[in-house]
Formats: sequence, structure tokens, C-alpha cells
Amino acid sequence: MSIFEEFDKRRNEGNDLVNSQDFLPYKRFYNLDTNAYSEGALNEKVKELMGLSCSLLLRCNDCVLYHIRNAFNLGATKQEINETLNIALVIGGSIIIPHLRSALAALEELIENKI
Repeated sequence: MSIFEEFDKRRNEGNDLVNSQDFLPYKRFYNLDTNAYSEGALNEKVKELMGLSCSLLLRCNDCVLYHIRNAFNLGATKQEINETLNIALVIGGSIIIPHLRSALAALEELIENKI
């Protein structure tokens, strides 16, 4: 199973569980999150790259996968993604490196498979 197939399966199952709660605060947060990445003064690609950098800094591999694929699908180049990841590395230091490795493996999968 590819990195993204495994991620999608886990994410979809988790989202189904969250949504099955029919709990308004969860719905409100999901809506807030969705709207934060909508086109505005900053375009969606830039916002996804910002989300990617923050996710790497926070060491959330699922979030990294989510944002790296979205940014890639919005036209972010390998260079743009590497510069984005580097910002998190500079801010976060060496503790980011294991998550950087995972992010770069995911990026290579995206490039190879044009997911």
C-alpha cells in the first residue's frame, strides 16, 4: 500500500468516526479549517504551503501528507515544497529531520505517481 493509500484509508475512517458523533463543535472546527485554506488575499497554494511548513514544525505526519499533496496538486513545484520544508527545519531544528525524511518520501511518491 502506498503512503497516500494508507493515509487516505486512515483519514477517511477517522473522519467517518468524527462525523458520526453529530457534534456541533467538531463540525464548526472542520468548517473553520476548510475556510482557512480557501482563496483569499493569499491563494490556495500559498496557504497549503504555509500549512505544510506549520505541520512539519508541529511534527504531524498526517497533516504533512495532507498539505504536501494539496500543495502539489495546486501546482507547487519540488523547489517550492523544499523551500517550504526548509523554513520548518530552520525554525524547528534537528528534531524535524525524521519528519522531513517522511515528507520527502511522500513528495517523491507524488512526483512518481502524479497523484
